[in-house]
Amino acid sequence: MSDLTNDLRDSGDIDELDLRLLEVLKTDGRISNAALAAAVGIAPSTASVRLKSLTDRGVITGFLASIDQRALGLTLQAVIGVTLRPGARQASIVAFSEEVRRLPEVLQVFFLGGTDDFMVHISVADSSDVRRFVVEHLSAQPSVASTRTSIVFDYHRNGVAASFQ
Repeated sequence: MSDLTNDLRDSGDIDELDLRLLEVLKTDGRISNAALAAAVGIAPSTASVRLKSLTDRGVITGFLASIDQRALGLTLQAVIGVTLRPGARQASIVAFSEEVRRLPEVLQVFFLGGTDDFMVHISVADSSDVRRFVVEHLSAQPSVASTRTSIVFDYHRNGVAASFQ
């Protein structure tokens, strides 16, 4: 069990039953309440109450569909490191983040500490779309000092994390 799981359990906010429910939901967010209850060995009414509690407490922040981008004709993914120019950093950070997350190509935006200020994960049809995205949407912003693009060859997601905000 991870240190985070141990910390959550030890804090009293999450108990063993909650953790078992979350493990099942991580692999199948569309599981029926009856099947969820059976998977962890509890009554459906208990599963329903626990699920509502986890949602009300903000432990579960939503249920998302995992979409195969290739089925949409978006066969290329890239991760772009973005460094902002120094000066007026707070305003630049907020403006950049708000602008970029609205773009339809963007799957995820990460605000970082380290060499890059942001990592932007995009899904597009081909390499010319990656170039267009970087030139028109990133490099064109006055707050952007530099970008660094990496092409994604393969991708595996263990889970979906909620925003820190």
